[in-house]
Amino acid sequence: MGRGKVELKRIENPTNRQVTFSKRRDGLVKKAIELSILCDAEVALIIFSPSGKAYHFSSHDMDRTIRRYRNEKGDLHNMNSHGVRTTEVWKNEMDEMKKTIDTLEMKHKHLAGEDLSTLGIKELKQLERQLRIGVDRVRSKKWRLLSEHISMLKRNHRTLQEENCNLQKKLCELQSEADENSELDSSSDHVIQRFIPEGQPLFHLPT
Repeated sequence: MGRGKVELKRIENPTNRQVTFSKRRDGLVKKAIELSILCDAEVALIIFSPSGKAYHFSSHDMDRTIRRYRNEKGDLHNMNSHGVRTTEVWKNEMDEMKKTIDTLEMKHKHLAGEDLSTLGIKELKQLERQLRIGVDRVRSKKWRLLSEHISMLKRNHRTLQEENCNLQKKLCELQSEADENSELDSSSDHVIQRFIPEGQPLFHLPT
């Protein structure tokens, strides 16, 4: 048989009430996390325990989400026109962007070794770790580029060596042909000289 319908009412036993609160709170936070991840939703959850202790979860910045909620639901009731509402929304967006820019500029200064007086030991260690990781990445990129450049120079060197060898072979062939032609000319002159009497001209000019 299925479970019967449970009547929802306040749990009188303090211990059981606290246990139920902890279980239901964790389940609610889990659902909020799943909703923000699966649906890319901006979720803010605030819970106060019976003793007054606050618990919260926010997928984004909590203050930003609360301001956005007030702009959409709370403060809008007190505005008279759509233009005023739009101006207020854009003003808040600009404030958020300014805060983001200030944060990024401060991080940039920290990475450059400036304005470190406001950082504690924990922040300095984290900054040191980030810089070490960054330096390792820069060195890896540098050595990769140097390796590629050296490989290219070696390929060019081999190409130039091959071209030089080919030119040397062609030069030797041309030199050999020139020597053969020179020997052939010398041999021909010698043969002709054998058949011409000494002192006789090679050709007779008409008188």
